[in-house]
Amino acid sequence: MKYLEETMNLSQFLTCSAMALAVATAVQSQEFAADVPQNVLTPDSVETETLGTLEFFDGMPSADTVEKVFDNLDLMRATTAFLDGMKIASLRGMFQGYENVGAKPNDVVITETLMDARSIWLTPNTTTIYIGSNVDISDGPVVIDVPAGLLGLLDDAAFDYVADIGVLGADKGKGGKYLLLHNDDETPVPDGYFELRTKTYEHWLLLRRSPNADGSTEGPVSEIKAGLNVYPLADAANPPNETFINVSGVQYNTVHANNEDFFEEIHVALENNPEDAFAPEILGTFASIGLKKGQPFEPDARMQGIMKEAAAIANATARAITYASRDPGVFFYEDRQWNSPFQRQSYQFLENSARILDDRTYFFYMATGITPAMTSPPVGSGSVYAMTARDVNGEYLDGSKTYKVTLPAPVPAKNFWSFMLYSGQTRSILETDQKSGGIDSNREGIKANNDGSYTIYVGPEAPEGWENNWAQTMPGKSFNVMMRLYGPLEPWFDKSWRPGDFELIE
Repeated sequence: MKYLEETMNLSQFLTCSAMALAVATAVQSQEFAADVPQNVLTPDSVETETLGTLEFFDGMPSADTVEKVFDNLDLMRATTAFLDGMKIASLRGMFQGYENVGAKPNDVVITETLMDARSIWLTPNTTTIYIGSNVDISDGPVVIDVPAGLLGLLDDAAFDYVADIGVLGADKGKGGKYLLLHNDDETPVPDGYFELRTKTYEHWLLLRRSPNADGSTEGPVSEIKAGLNVYPLADAANPPNETFINVSGVQYNTVHANNEDFFEEIHVALENNPEDAFAPEILGTFASIGLKKGQPFEPDARMQGIMKEAAAIANATARAITYASRDPGVFFYEDRQWNSPFQRQSYQFLENSARILDDRTYFFYMATGITPAMTSPPVGSGSVYAMTARDVNGEYLDGSKTYKVTLPAPVPAKNFWSFMLYSGQTRSILETDQKSGGIDSNREGIKANNDGSYTIYVGPEAPEGWENNWAQTMPGKSFNVMMRLYGPLEPWFDKSWRPGDFELIE
């Protein structure tokens, strides 16, 4: 027993000696100690409002803290993936809608008898013949042969602008053949084609044409079908007949998901396009949450929960940016509710070389189709847009109530003006008993005030005597209004003309 006690005492002595030596060494090393500012150090315990207590051992995060911060990082990145990737999902939603009505790539969908609320699109109108196609160049260059008299655009799968087509495009509205090629494609471009280069495979061709003066569409539709064709360059010697699918009155959806299904839409877009089709930063964000081209998208239960949460937060954020902007820069006038994500006059959402992220979110959550012509078209041509979801007092527009709005004379529109009412839920045409979903200056029987101004009414029922100046709303439903001026004139651009706000009358 005595031997054991002596052995233990010796062991304890050696241990204490080692500790003393270590302490001495540490103390000795203080000769080279840095003067570390307190704001560089991480305390052993940090209290946060978002994650609660975060714990560290001399700067090393505990297992519980590691779990908390990685969950939070995944949530932030998934939320960012929704907000910054919305434009990609938006176009994928459009193409999915086409596929759901039977349209294959390079087929053409067309609203032969215009559009109504049965079809869910972002902010369409009911006065235009819409023509659309998913132009896919994954198998090689594609010819877009357009007839005269069209106005439109081509955007890539990232919803970035490629070109104007028609009146504002290279053909100047006279018609012609465009050849769409990938940036890396070395195929010689034959004479007689307008060459377009792009970084993606999928593209949205959106064309428009007005009906005849009497409102009929048969003639224009026949001319479109006779002249429009989208086909591979390899078939140029003997072009196939174009496939047209009439989607007027068809119940189908083209709007991206607002829940966790959003991330599935992103995955499809990644799979359908080249690896470098999208910006490295957004690809990095996608990759950080498991969205990678060529790999299955199979989030585990933890990540599924995070994506569900992120989609809910991002959707709410997009709605706040769109309908309750905190940025005075989106408003046209300091004393009006009318606003636009293009108020800064940049289709790339730039100001002083900075990307205005909220403008981009607002646009792609609310609308669709990007072109420089949407921001500042030439005076007297194209169209301009202004939106509001609120009345003169800043309250949300309520479909149970009746409002009036006055456009001072003369309204600065060379061609015509319109109001379209959109659902606060879908951002598509408000579902009512009116096919038009709004009102425009070409409506039969619409009347001006004595001074030449126009007063428009919106509500569940038409005020007596103003039936032709009225657009219907639905009780219990929110809505927002988009005002369009077709052929805007100088008073719009210099802001000497100011539309009234919506005033509650019931």
